Amino acid sequence: MMRHIVTCLTVAVVIMGTSDVFAGSSSPSRLSLDEAITKGLQANVNVLNAMARIDEASGSLERRQAAYLPHVRIETPVAYQTRNLKAQGINFPNTPSIVGPFTSYDFRVYGEQALLDLQSYHSIKAGEKERTARKNDYDDVRSRIIREVAVDYVVAEYAAARVESAEARVRTSEALERLAMNQKQVGIADGLDVLRAQVQLANDRQNFLVAQNSHQQSLLRLARSIGFDMGTPLFLTDRLVFKKLESPQIGQAVKSALESRPDYRSLLSQREALEEQLNSSRSRYFPKIIVSGNYGSSGQELGELEASGMIQANLVMTLFDADRTGERLELESRLKRIEQQVADQQRGVEQDIREALLNLHSAEEQVSVAESGLELAEKELQFASDRFKNGVVNNIEVVKAQDSLARAYDNNLNALAQHAEAKIALARALGNMDKTYRVFLGIEETGGEKVRGLQP
Repeated sequence: MMRHIVTCLTVAVVIMGTSDVFAGSSSPSRLSLDEAITKGLQANVNVLNAMARIDEASGSLERRQAAYLPHVRIETPVAYQTRNLKAQGINFPNTPSIVGPFTSYDFRVYGEQALLDLQSYHSIKAGEKERTARKNDYDDVRSRIIREVAVDYVVAEYAAARVESAEARVRTSEALERLAMNQKQVGIADGLDVLRAQVQLANDRQNFLVAQNSHQQSLLRLARSIGFDMGTPLFLTDRLVFKKLESPQIGQAVKSALESRPDYRSLLSQREALEEQLNSSRSRYFPKIIVSGNYGSSGQELGELEASGMIQANLVMTLFDADRTGERLELESRLKRIEQQVADQQRGVEQDIREALLNLHSAEEQVSVAESGLELAEKELQFASDRFKNGVVNNIEVVKAQDSLARAYDNNLNALAQHAEAKIALARALGNMDKTYRVFLGIEETGGEKVRGLQP
């Protein structure tokens, strides 16, 4: 009896302690799966960094585009100087070689415009492809974060369901302990039956405490992944339920994924950017046509400035540049490497889809088997309890049935969680996850009502 009292006090203390983990707010924050993903995308540092890389690529592209935009500047030199005429080839008898000092003023606008510059043109095209690659990287980061947050949410819901299951087993064990005591009082059972029931109750209470701790830890991981205050209590509104998903055909799925997977599209954009850079390198020996000119006023007195100007067209052509060979070898090597990555990623896309479909089919079968096993385990415990209550057998069968029911509950919850995670993985493998995850997880709008694979 003393051990029973101590165990009850331990349960109460631990429950109070685990509730203090999220004691930073007086009321819990209700959170659905869709809301968790939205908040995760807003707060995750990797998403923010990916957006910053898009801005960086846009800035780099603007700098390259500047080569084809007019360059205009103003110069206003005011000089107080002397000149050495002999140094300039002017040498007359009885004429001083140094003249001055004198003052000169010049107010002038200079302009320059490239009419033909293939090197800059291909460099601009490469910048556009690089920015596209960064956008695809951003989409890939978003899809990865969606998957991570969704999995964290599913894990937290799985942990919450295990707490409910463990609590139900504690209540069942308490009822069976009372039954054993009553059976002893009427002389049907003995002290060993009571002791077995108390041991089982203690084990179930221990498992309940472990499940509670795991649940609180899963909530902490979820809070961090979505940028929530760790002290904010979370109440997850969705629950693990089974919702069958129609599997796509593998051939069509791979084709669709290659068109929409952002990680694969990013590699293609990077390859196109390198091809444009290689074209830019080849264009270094092509002629450039540049128009330039200036206009302004100059003179030795501010009141006597006279206007003057010039316009000219320049043909610039490189005859020898040893750096071009090294640049070409460098770019060709990088292009070869990215082509190998593209080919490998094609196989990786198909592998991801096939693995996700295998896991999805396996999880569906596991859910069916687990549900059947749970029904049988519940019947077994009912029959064993009735036999013990009627004095046919001792409670060894009851204890074994309790263990079988506990395993059946865990198997069922684990199968549901694996099925949800398999659908998340398939959505990630197919690409365009910003839209498909709602369909795969059943959060799409249908006729004004939400159909959920994880239902409240």
